[in-house]
Amino acid sequence: MLKKYALLLFFLLIFKSINAQLELSAYSEISIVTAGPGTALFEAFGHSAIRVKDPMFQFDLIYNYGMFDFNQPHFYTNFVKGKLLYRLGRYDFNDFLVNYNQDKRWVKQQVLNLSQSEKQAFFNYLEMTVLPQNSDYLYDPYFDNCATKLRDITTLVLKDKVVFKDIHFDKNQSFRQLMNQEISWNSWGSFGINVALGSKLDQKTTLEETMYLPKYVFSIFKNSKITLNEKSENLVKTEEIVLNFKDLEQKPTIFSPFLIFLIFGIIGLLITFSDFKKHKRTNWLDTTIFFSTGIIGVLIAFLWFFTNHSTTPNNFNFLWAFAPNFFVGWFILKKNPPKWISKYAKVLVIFLLIIPILWLTKIQEFPISVIPLLAFLFIRYLFLSTKKSL
Repeated sequence: MLKKYALLLFFLLIFKSINAQLELSAYSEISIVTAGPGTALFEAFGHSAIRVKDPMFQFDLIYNYGMFDFNQPHFYTNFVKGKLLYRLGRYDFNDFLVNYNQDKRWVKQQVLNLSQSEKQAFFNYLEMTVLPQNSDYLYDPYFDNCATKLRDITTLVLKDKVVFKDIHFDKNQSFRQLMNQEISWNSWGSFGINVALGSKLDQKTTLEETMYLPKYVFSIFKNSKITLNEKSENLVKTEEIVLNFKDLEQKPTIFSPFLIFLIFGIIGLLITFSDFKKHKRTNWLDTTIFFSTGIIGVLIAFLWFFTNHSTTPNNFNFLWAFAPNFFVGWFILKKNPPKWISKYAKVLVIFLLIIPILWLTKIQEFPISVIPLLAFLFIRYLFLSTKKSL
């Protein structure tokens, strides 16, 4: 065993020094590795990586594009701004499996059906990219991540020899719909993501674009073809379950967004009905509404105009989370707010009427859990639009 790891260390040093000039043996394998979902939000979509194994040289390496460093300078600032650097990491495959085994997440591999020169080309590309000066890349969760990298490398190496196919492909699915299949609609994570991301996420995906999710990398590679010796053959030669566990699901929370918004909406409707009958206005309720929706609106505006995130612009959630509400809230605090508030409330009513049109036409889908809140906001703004309520 000691000899085996000494040999592994020796060859790793060789790789670093000669920049992947090592010639793989005929027994080498290039594999797509797919890991199942975890319980945390950032693990809910699974993971993809590339495995290079050569028993002749006694090494078994994983090339992982999902590496990042919390300690890198300005990590959290760059994350918010959409400038988060990820990097390609290379290490022993068994070390890769340790965490997934501990978390009880399944791992499958697909050995690619490649010629010797194609295997070598994969290996050379990975070894060149893993060098410190090449390993970093600007991460995008939908267009440049651990899964899309595998698609892009395969296309780069095999060019027109590979034809991606999937018999289960649905051309009517959007980025958002595919994402929402992986996370519970009634979770705070789902609510936050769907509020933060704009209408670009509602574009229909091509077959290749679905491969931003690891499970579609697995499915499409399984059904794809490669031209080998002038014959069309399966891209995947063999499949193997490396770790056999059931799919993990995110744990539901008692205080889900739908429940919270439903309770708040019911209480708000009861107060609004009472206010209407008594010709008065409950100040704290309106203050809560305007400040909370305004703060969310400010965050939406920030992500839209002041960050590099590819999917945060053109976000029609601003129609209910309207940034100016935060500033109007200071006027609402007054016992006798200015009369223009009623006209402002009418504008907010019109905004809310636009939402179902955008939703039904699929220009942008909104979080399902926000429906009770939208219904209440419509009634409350309608109430505020009457001069008698102010």
